[in-house]
Amino acid sequence: MRIGVLTGGGDCPGLNAVIRAVVRKGIGVYGHEFVGFRDGWRGPLEGETMPLDIQAVRGILPRGGTILGSSRTNPIKIENGVERIKENLASQGVDALIAIGGEDTLGVAKQLFDRDVNVVGVPKTIDNDLNATDYTFGFDTAVNIAMEAIDRLHTTAESHHRALICEVMGRHAGWIALHAGMAAGANVILIPEKPFDIDKVCAYVESRFETRYSPILVVAEGAHPIEGQMALQAGELDAFGHVRLGGIGELLAKEIEKRTGKEARTTVLGHIQRGGTPTAYDRVLATRFGLGAIDAVHEGDYGKMVALRGTDIVRVGLADATSELKTVPASRYEEAEVFFG
Repeated sequence: MRIGVLTGGGDCPGLNAVIRAVVRKGIGVYGHEFVGFRDGWRGPLEGETMPLDIQAVRGILPRGGTILGSSRTNPIKIENGVERIKENLASQGVDALIAIGGEDTLGVAKQLFDRDVNVVGVPKTIDNDLNATDYTFGFDTAVNIAMEAIDRLHTTAESHHRALICEVMGRHAGWIALHAGMAAGANVILIPEKPFDIDKVCAYVESRFETRYSPILVVAEGAHPIEGQMALQAGELDAFGHVRLGGIGELLAKEIEKRTGKEARTTVLGHIQRGGTPTAYDRVLATRFGLGAIDAVHEGDYGKMVALRGTDIVRVGLADATSELKTVPASRYEEAEVFFG
């Protein structure tokens, strides 16, 4: 078989480990041939490819990012996008496609499968918000990066007696904020799933200062206050209709200063969470996902996504994986609230 591989959406630590595993087992065990599509769905849309053989994947296991490149191209919204992809796959002699990505990338994969394209998905997102899998690779690395940053913020907060806010990624799901905040001993964690009360947040800040310690607040980029409490900025939309977020941390700092009289500063981690070398956990999980994906393709089990259930790699339908986001349940947030203030 000749198999195409692409990585779509935001870059993520562990992508190269998936590519390496797919190619190493696909060639070494099954004797298949591979072609890499560049820059997400733009590759099969425009016919942009690169060689993907054993030599191409040597030494890439510890590297962040993706050797294939990525983009947020949405072929569903481009005129004749699906037909162009099918034509380019046929002209390249591609029998099946492995799509590595999050909800948007795999949502496109599901629609292509519905239109007779042989597709297998691999779950990738630092946000850990893909349904039907316990964890996605990239999440552990992002949490550890955020945790280390928050650890460092504790010392400067104490030195200057300031409230320090760390804004982390998380558009609709607060998994990074929850895990990094709990691991680093944050005094307040704000997530998209639960609108926050700014008065209560300020009370936590003042309570922390009363102990002669400085408060650390961790806020997901998609967190928002109870309606009417604060004016939020509206951002432009990307190709998948998502608002480009960022700025809640700075707005929060201004409100805290205004309401408490205490100095507040914001650190936005942004793309730092997505960059650099993956943790051991993410390297192993990504490798296992890659091995599972090439097994599914070899067996002709299309329309599936490989997933982690407990410690096992299983297959689930792309429809199940993309039907809804996996968000932080109230019970998990209540665990964190014990340590607020």
